[in-house]
Formats: sequence, C-alpha cells, structure tokens
Amino acid sequence: MMMRNRPDLQGSKRPRHLMAALLCGLLVSVPVVQAEIPVTRGSSVLAAADTARQSSTPEWVYTLGEGETFTGMAKTLLKSNISPTRLLRHNDIATANSLQPGTKVRIPLDWLKRQPEPAKVNAVTGQAWLISGSQGMRRPVTEQSTIRVGDELITRTGTVNVELADGSHIRVAPDSRLVFNRMTQYGKAGMVDTRLRLNQGEIHTRVKPIIQEGSRFEIETPSAVAAVRGTAFTMQTSPGKTQLQVTEGEVAFGPPGQVRYIPAGYSASVDTSGHSPMTIRKLPPAPELNPLPETVTRLPAELSWQPNPADRHQLDIFDKDSGQWLLSETVANDNFNLQSLDNGGYEIHVAALDPRGMAGIPAIKTLDVDLKARPAQPQSPATGDKLPDDMPEFSWTFQGENEIGRVEIATDENFSNVVATSEWAPENTALPSRPLQPGQYYWRVVTEAGGNSVATSKPRTLVIDGSLPPVEIISVNYLDQQVRIFWQSVESANDYRLQLSEEPGFDNIIKEATVSDTTAALRLIPGRRYFVRLKALSEGPLASRWGPGRELYLE
Repeated sequence: MMMRNRPDLQGSKRPRHLMAALLCGLLVSVPVVQAEIPVTRGSSVLAAADTARQSSTPEWVYTLGEGETFTGMAKTLLKSNISPTRLLRHNDIATANSLQPGTKVRIPLDWLKRQPEPAKVNAVTGQAWLISGSQGMRRPVTEQSTIRVGDELITRTGTVNVELADGSHIRVAPDSRLVFNRMTQYGKAGMVDTRLRLNQGEIHTRVKPIIQEGSRFEIETPSAVAAVRGTAFTMQTSPGKTQLQVTEGEVAFGPPGQVRYIPAGYSASVDTSGHSPMTIRKLPPAPELNPLPETVTRLPAELSWQPNPADRHQLDIFDKDSGQWLLSETVANDNFNLQSLDNGGYEIHVAALDPRGMAGIPAIKTLDVDLKARPAQPQSPATGDKLPDDMPEFSWTFQGENEIGRVEIATDENFSNVVATSEWAPENTALPSRPLQPGQYYWRVVTEAGGNSVATSKPRTLVIDGSLPPVEIISVNYLDQQVRIFWQSVESANDYRLQLSEEPGFDNIIKEATVSDTTAALRLIPGRRYFVRLKALSEGPLASRWGPGRELYLE
C-alpha cells in the first residue's frame, strides 16, 4: 500500500492588503509576476521577495545583553579572520567601552562563523536509500541515520521522516528523490541556511518559524523554487510540473526569478517549460470531524466526519511522537474504522480530495489508544486429559476485543521451562510449535492487546501418552580411578535410574542409583570391565525403558 503524507499544522494569515491582492486571482490561471530583483537557482527567493525590507548586503542585527562585552560577543560569533575592531568600524563605533546593554550591532552574514549541521532520520518505513554526497556510496536508511550536506535520499516503497538541526521536519513520500544541498548553522547566532532540491516525488514540511533575519529555508525543483519563513506545505514534482499546497503560513513560490506568495489554503502549479502561467486554486476546506474520545479503550472505533461536497477523502495516520507513517488510504465515504492500532499516541489527518485528486486542508485529530488485555478462557484439552497425539490442538475463548493470543506449554507449573509455544494470532485455536514427548505438561493461553498489555490464563495439565524414550550415553571421561559419564537429557524426565554391572546382560547389578542430573562419576577397580545403563523416570503414569549399555574399562 502506497503511503502519502499530509502536513501537520494549522493555518496562519498574511496581512489583509496582501491577502486581498491574492484573493483576486483565485480559481483562475494567473500570469507569473516578476520579483523585485531576479532570483537564480539556489539563491534566496525569500530575500528577493523581501528586498524592500532588506539592504543589498544581508546583515544580522545583534543586541548586546546584560553583562556581555562587545569583544566577547565578537569572538563568539565572528570568523577568525574578522577582528572586533573591523566590526566596530562597520558600525561607525569609535570604542567598545562606550557600548551599553541593548546596543544593536549590525553584522554582515558573511562574517559569521558557519558550520555544516547534519539532519537525522527519526522514522522510516519500507525501503529507502541514502547516497553519500562525498563518497557516492549507497546505504539503507535506518532510524537515527545521519544525513550530511550533499547526500541524496531516495525512497522506493518507503517513507522517511527527517528532522533538521533547527527542529524543522520533512516527510518524504514513496518514490521520491531529495538532495540536501546546504544545511548551515551560523555558529551560536541561531540562524540556519537550509537548501534542498526535490528532483522527483513528494515531500511534506513543517518548517520552524524563522525569527532571525538572514535565515533561509528553500526547496528547489526542476521547474520551481519555494522559500518559507515558518509554515506547513506539501510539494510534488514530476516531469513537466511542480505543485504546491500550503496549509499554514505562506510560501514564496514560482519559477526561478519569478515568485509569488501563496497563502494558507491555496495551491499553485508551475510547468517546466515556463511558457504557461502559474495556476493558483483554493484548496478544499478541512472536513468537520465528529466527536471521538481523546483516549480509545476499545477497537475498532469509528472516525467519522460531516458530509461535504467531496466524494473522496485522504486519510493518513502518523505516530504522534516520531511522525512515522502508519497508514494512508483514500476513503470513498464519510467514515473510517480504526483498528489494529497498538497502544500509544496517534495523529490522524483527514483531507477532502478535489476533482483533480489534490488533498485540501486536513482536519487533524490526536488520539491515544489504551487497550487492556484480559485473561482468555481455556477450552480444550481439559485439565488432566491424556492424549495419544504428540501435536494436540489447543482452543480457548477470548474475553476481550482486538486481542491476539498464543499457547505456552511447560514441564513445570511456574513455566520456567517452556518447551513449546504457538504463533501469536487472532485465532482461538493453535498447534504447538514442535511435537511433545510423552509426559505430563502444563499449558496456558497468553493474550496481548495494544502491543504492550499482556494477560495469562490459569494453567491446565495434560499428559501425552506413550513411554519415555531410552537414555543414550553420549560420552565417557576417564581420570585416575574415576570414570565420569554423560547422557542425553529426556524432556519429560524428572530423574534418571543408573545401573552398573560386570556383565552385559545386567543380571548381576553391583550398583544402582537415582540421579537428577545428566552426568555421574563412578569409582572403578582398574583392570576390570564394567557395563552401565540408564533409564528416564517420570512422576506421571508413563512407562520407561532402559537405554543401551555402555562398556567401561579402567586400565
């Protein structure tokens, strides 16, 4: 099943004059307008769109704190080849001694310390690969994989959730290719410069709001580039087209050199040729979800929403903590049964699909699942049953809902020696994982609900009819006048009976003993021949047989 991700955040608004300008062109194709200064591939689209608010040389304004010195601040933030004196001259300050807390200092971005800041994978499902930008080696993506500058993330059937150094999140859909071109942090200034290239597929982002001037977050595709200052949006690219859906904030979007602000609740598309105008459309509104308890203690549970003009909806379920994709389905009606969920927290997104199949603003429901397992009621075999079959069928009745169970079979009442089990399954019958040797056993049913709630039934006894197998001696060690023998254990045996004789027919027994272990030491007279044999003993009604004799000779 192919999974598609949806954004996680709620909408925000642009100033009214900008919103009014945008609304005029909704639901129709509108021509792409030229940005105030040209923007090239990989450059800051956001900086271009905000030229009226920024100087031609990007700078960061720093405010001196209480007890902070100008020289200390400069050494902390500036590159080693930029002196505090040079920063004073840049700000037309004669001496640092005259500066007071609250003084604002302009710092060119090129003067700040920079360091690459890797991203990390915090959730992955299915098949995905990471190609190293420095070595070209390909390795599978795992949870906690580190992504460095220049690396390319390739998803096949898998989905990957990536967390950037500034706390922004990117969900990469199946069949996508995403290159991490730049992930720079400006020392301790708190600014980041993140630039990605989506060559193929679909991504969903939750970008941490950019507070510091000079920070950048840009995503480039073969036909467009998007720059944001804290928003949630979805972006898809395919041969000939790039599409954008904004669910929070706004995105500066368009072909390189030509961008528009796309506000929350709208989509935009650009073709590769650049000859067709950008198309902007209003997204379907979020469905109105019907009430559902914050904590669900029984499954299945129905999630439903009010009827709306859409005849199809996209439903996605994510792990609330890691963001991992768990389920993605297109629903043809206005309800969905939640089932087979483990205990834990979930985030459920429901979005209406427009006639072109584009998802609208998602309605988001957070949900905790807290299922409790209940002890099952064993049915058969009955307590004390004596069975001729070494693979008997066990059956029971579940007392709870959405439970799975398995049988455990042991030789002791405390189940410290479990000799066979069955597979975990929702069925109420099972066979043991291996044939049972003749003997007495204890069996019980273990039930599980929600992945971490477990309950056990009261144990029952049963007897597998037959005789205990003969005991085979596996080795003999000679040391001085002592001989130590070792034999194979018998599963249902409680003890072993040992006999020692001077002739192979064991008509004349010279020593006999009961041993609880699978080894025994014998002191023999050198130069004489002896014969030893054993049989298994059981507390139950089972018969036992002597094993073959073994000759002993001590020189």
